Amino acid sequence: MRRSLALLCVLLSLPLQAAQLTLELGNASRQWQTAELLQHPLAQDLRIDNDVSYKKTMHYRAVPLAALLKGVQPSDHLQAVALDGFAAEMPAEPLLKSGPARAWIAVEDPAAPWPALGPDKPGAGPFYLVWTNPEAGKISPEQWPFQVATIRRLAPVAERFPALLPAPQLAAGDPVNRGFALFQKNCLACHRLNGAGDAQFGPDLNLPYNPTEYFQPAFLRRLIRDPQSLRQWPQAKMPAFTENVLSDGELDDLLAYLAHMATRKP
Repeated sequence: MRRSLALLCVLLSLPLQAAQLTLELGNASRQWQTAELLQHPLAQDLRIDNDVSYKKTMHYRAVPLAALLKGVQPSDHLQAVALDGFAAEMPAEPLLKSGPARAWIAVEDPAAPWPALGPDKPGAGPFYLVWTNPEAGKISPEQWPFQVATIRRLAPVAERFPALLPAPQLAAGDPVNRGFALFQKNCLACHRLNGAGDAQFGPDLNLPYNPTEYFQPAFLRRLIRDPQSLRQWPQAKMPAFTENVLSDGELDDLLAYLAHMATRKP
């Protein structure tokens, strides 16, 4: 036991090692080392107020993400995969814009590591997708992936995972289809549904049971708005989806999609 504690102390005292960000944007992949990104000609010091992950003002050395997405088109679909299995599904268009909301890759300097996200939690490094002026783009908490290891271009979610699709006879503007779009943006980074999805972080939201089947509607809404108000534990990671991120009407649409999918289990 003493040896294990001593080894842990030694490991914690070691300096942070440089890391590698992998971009898979086509037929070839590109690896960016920490030092390369810190010295990138477009890198700059950035202040992020109300950082989604740290819940306070943070300062980073960061590179505009668009500068790294060579060959990516606004119509493309990207996925950011984190070290812990979080897989953020993101349309490329917002990531390529220079404003008003702008995406950046914050790079952790091994000589000045970022703080832990909480007790017994890691930091957000080595790479963290952050936003300036996120309110202008209605950027959700799930579009702030931290501990990013890989960013890749993929086919859209609907093509990759047909088990997520609502009934085909529904009109494009049906609340269920609107909710499906919101599910991709806000939920699919952590959760699978009908076994479909790349995330390995949270539970499946339809198998064996859909949350609309076991939560009273008011409590399900409360869970989404403020997860810690219903159940609390130190390792909880689900963020709160406030009205600034998900309006009441959008929450209605998301719940319509979930309730609909409860009738479409494999």
